[in-house]
Amino acid sequence: MQDTVKIKSRGRTLLEDPYLNKGTAFSIEERRAFGIEGRLPQRVETLEEQVARSYEQYQKFATPLDKYVYLRALQDYNRTTFYALVMAHIEEMLPIVYTPTVGEAIQEFSHIYREPRGLIVTEDNYQRLDEILASYGENDLAVVTDAEGILGIGDQGFGGIAICMGKLSLYSLTAGIDPARSLPVLLDFGTDNKKLLEDPFYLGVRKTRIRGDKYFEIIDAFIAAWKKRFPKALLQWEDLSKSSAFEVLARYRDVVPSFNDDIQGTGATALAGLLAATEQGKTLPDQVFLVSGAGAGGIGVAKQVKNGLVRLGLSDEEAKKRIYVLDSRGLILTDREGLEDYKMEFAHPRSDLANWEFASKNPNLIETIRNAKVTVLLGLSGQGGSFDQKVIDEVMKNTPRPIIFAMSNPTNLTEILPKDAICWTDGHAIVVTGSPFSPVEWKGKTHQIGQGNNTFVFPGIGWGVAAAGARTVEAEMMTEAAFALATQVTSERLATGAAFPPITDLMKVTNHVARAVAECAFRLGVATVTREEMESRLAERDWVPKYSTYEYDPS
Repeated sequence: MQDTVKIKSRGRTLLEDPYLNKGTAFSIEERRAFGIEGRLPQRVETLEEQVARSYEQYQKFATPLDKYVYLRALQDYNRTTFYALVMAHIEEMLPIVYTPTVGEAIQEFSHIYREPRGLIVTEDNYQRLDEILASYGENDLAVVTDAEGILGIGDQGFGGIAICMGKLSLYSLTAGIDPARSLPVLLDFGTDNKKLLEDPFYLGVRKTRIRGDKYFEIIDAFIAAWKKRFPKALLQWEDLSKSSAFEVLARYRDVVPSFNDDIQGTGATALAGLLAATEQGKTLPDQVFLVSGAGAGGIGVAKQVKNGLVRLGLSDEEAKKRIYVLDSRGLILTDREGLEDYKMEFAHPRSDLANWEFASKNPNLIETIRNAKVTVLLGLSGQGGSFDQKVIDEVMKNTPRPIIFAMSNPTNLTEILPKDAICWTDGHAIVVTGSPFSPVEWKGKTHQIGQGNNTFVFPGIGWGVAAAGARTVEAEMMTEAAFALATQVTSERLATGAAFPPITDLMKVTNHVARAVAECAFRLGVATVTREEMESRLAERDWVPKYSTYEYDPS
C-alpha cells in the first residue's frame, strides 16, 4: 500500500519540483486536487512504465556524455524516476553517473549546464552563509569540494560540483539517503586552469585560486554556518588538492562528523581488495607494497594498508617497513629536502637502503621493486601506462602471483590495461582497476576484473555514521569498513581473479559496511544514539524510489 503524504504545492509549481513531481504517474484524483488536470497526457502510468520509457530514450543516445546529460535532465525533472531507472540498470549506468564518464562531464560542465544544483560558496557570499543556508531545508549530508584535485584531471573549477552530485546520487541509490536531504557544495575559490579562465562559457569565479589564510577563513565560515543549521549532518570532503586535503581533514574532523573520501575512502577500498586477494588477509603480512603516487589517494591507501597490517599482528614500524611510496621524484626518503609533512609517515630512512643498488639519488619504480622485493603494485599516480612490461616482469621475479591495483581514474589514466597485466603475467596476476573493464580471455580462462570503486565503501560509511549518530568519524571505522567489504568477495568470485564484488551487489555490500561502521562507532564510544535506535536505522533505508499518494494541504 502506498504511503500518503500531504503536499502544499500545486499547479506548475508541483510539476517543476523534481522531488515531488510524478509526471504521468499522477492519478486522475491527484491531477484534479492539485490543479494539474489537462497539463499531462490522459494516460496514468506506473513507475515501472515510466522507467521502461526512460530506458528506451536512454538507449538512443550514442555517447556516454550524451547519456550523462540525459540522466541529469531526468534527475532535474523527476528524482524518483531517475533513481528507479539507475537502480534497475546499476551495472550499466554506474559508469555514466560516476566514473569514468563523470570526468568528461566535469570538464564540459559549463557547456552542458542545465539546472542550478547545490550550494556555491564564494568570496562574495561566505559572510552570509547562515542566511543562505536557512533556505535549504533540512540536510543530513553534504559532499563538499574545492575542485582543485578532481579525479586524475586536476583543477576543474565550477565543474567540480558534478563529482559531488554523482557521489550523492550513489548515497541515495545504495544507502537510501533521501535526495531531498542532501546537498552538493562547491567551494568556488576560482581556478588556475587557464583553459577554463579563457572559456567564454565558463560559469565559475573567473580568477585565480584563493589560497592561504583567506582559503581557511572562508571554509571556517562555511563549517560554522553548516554546524549551526545541521549539527548532526555528515560532511564528506571530496577532491581537494593534496596540499590542502590533509589539513582540511585534520582541522574539522572534531568539529563536524566528516571524512575525506579520497584519503580514507580510497584507502578503505584498496585495503578491502588486498584482504580479499590474500585469503581474507592470511597472507597480507607477507606482502611488500609499492604505492605509486603520493597524493591524497596514495597516502590514504598507504595509511589503510598500514592499519590493516597492524590489525593482523604487525607493529606500526613493522608495517611501515613493508610499504614503499613513490612520487614523481622517486622513492620518498626522510632526507629529501622540502619533503611535505603528509608524506613523512611513509618516508624511509636512507639507512634502509644500505644494500640496495640504484643509479641516482632516489630509487625509481623498477629499482624499488627489485631491491625491496615488491609483490603488490598500487597505482594512484594518474600516469596512464606507467606499469609497463618491464615493471611487471620485475614484480614477477618476487612472487608467482602478483597483485596489481591500477586505481587511477578516468580510464585513460589507468596505470596498466587489464589485458596487458593478464598477458604479461601469463594469467597469474590478480588485477584491480579504478574504472570498469570487461573480462579478459586468456588461454581458455575468463579473468574477471574487480573494480576498486569507492562506491563500495563511502555510502555504507555514511549510513553507518548516521545510524550510530557518530559525532566523529574515526580511522578505525574506515578499517572496519574495509574488513567488512572484503568478506563480501566470495571464493568463487576470487577464483575468477576478481578481488571485489560485482557492482550488482552494491546494495547488499552497503548494508554490510554500514553495520560494521555503526558497530565500530559504538565500540569506540562516539555513537550518540541507543543501540535500539541504531538497529532501527539500519533495519531499512530511509528512502527508496517509489511514489506516495498525495493529499492537498492548503494550510
